[in-house]
Amino acid sequence: MVGITLVSRETGEVLQVGPVRIRVLEDGSRTDNRIGAVEVTVPARTAPTPPHVHRMHDETFLVTSGVVHFTVGDANQAARAGDYVVVPVGAPHSFANATDETAVFFNSFTPAYYVNYFRDLAKLSAAGGLSRDRILQVMTRYATEPAEPAGP
Repeated sequence: MVGITLVSRETGEVLQVGPVRIRVLEDGSRTDNRIGAVEVTVPARTAPTPPHVHRMHDETFLVTSGVVHFTVGDANQAARAGDYVVVPVGAPHSFANATDETAVFFNSFTPAYYVNYFRDLAKLSAAGGLSRDRILQVMTRYATEPAEPAGP
């Protein structure tokens, strides 16, 4: 018999990547790696992620509180609580919290292997090695690449 899994608000693997808190809700172990899901808490005035593009997975964001700014090329869109953002394979993007309030969003991706990207970043962060170049290096392990040439 197939059952369901409830991840209560007090449970789930918690990863810390710099100032960003990531709570793993589904790492693919219960979905044959078809879907992964995390809850991401982004403190106020958190810098943007490096612009990047995914080559193997779709990604969605449901903002549950605060405002998350998504950038695609020169365009910037503010997603507020209740807004849903879909990032298909090949869409260059980055996100940030440019406001004075904490932002929280639900993030899903298919397939689920991308959860390991967050785990790798958390290990790097804990070791004090979180830099733009190292983040981009980890991205390459998960079919993700910079959306623009790396700067000096």
